[in-house]
Amino acid sequence: MGVLSFQLRPLLLVLALLLSPVGPVACASQGPSANLGCGSGGIPCLKGTAVVELKTSKGAVTLSLDGDAAPLTAGNFVDLVRRGAYNGTVFHRVVRDPIPFVVQGGDPQSVDPKLPIEQLGTGSFIDPANGQPRLIPLEMFLQGESAPRYGQVAAGPGQQSKLKLPHQRGSLAMARSEDPNSASAQFYIALRALPELDGRYAVFGRVTTGMEVVDQIRQGDRLINARVVQGGTLVEDRP
Repeated sequence: MGVLSFQLRPLLLVLALLLSPVGPVACASQGPSANLGCGSGGIPCLKGTAVVELKTSKGAVTLSLDGDAAPLTAGNFVDLVRRGAYNGTVFHRVVRDPIPFVVQGGDPQSVDPKLPIEQLGTGSFIDPANGQPRLIPLEMFLQGESAPRYGQVAAGPGQQSKLKLPHQRGSLAMARSEDPNSASAQFYIALRALPELDGRYAVFGRVTTGMEVVDQIRQGDRLINARVVQGGTLVEDRP
């Protein structure tokens, strides 16, 4: 990526912090774990691709999910869509000024209209099977490697340029807290290319139609419903 000016670096750090649903962005990996990834924790993985339609209060947005480059992250999203976890949720964090950044939503708590919007951003999907939050590991797939890495920030020299799914305008990615393995249901859409987030947050798809709708979304707008319209084959082990 290009060299950032000294004046922009503090600003970009502040913007990056806004992506965290609970706390600040992790600056370093906590290390990989052998029990992370497809086939662990009962989290389904996406085989191939899926097309998801979001019906928002501002219009329809179509997403393409990449199960080849991000099988677990995309599979988690498809599963939550099919469970109705996103229906009626709010876009609780929209950052456009001083420069376009992200539109963030998916906090399950936001279906409650009585909950003040300033309290949103800390919610996870609670698995009804065990009453516990479902958390997924950070997933990064680098060119030249045979499988994704899990639980590792991939922000070292030369790593970001090898990512199969970098942050581009319209990229779909998961929000998380400081722990790389703390993503759950909250997601964001990049309003511009965000190379400063590459390797730190898991991109798993992109907007294919309706980016003009995303550009109109403001804090408090609702995601009325989400549905899988094509593909979406889920498997319990690595595709």
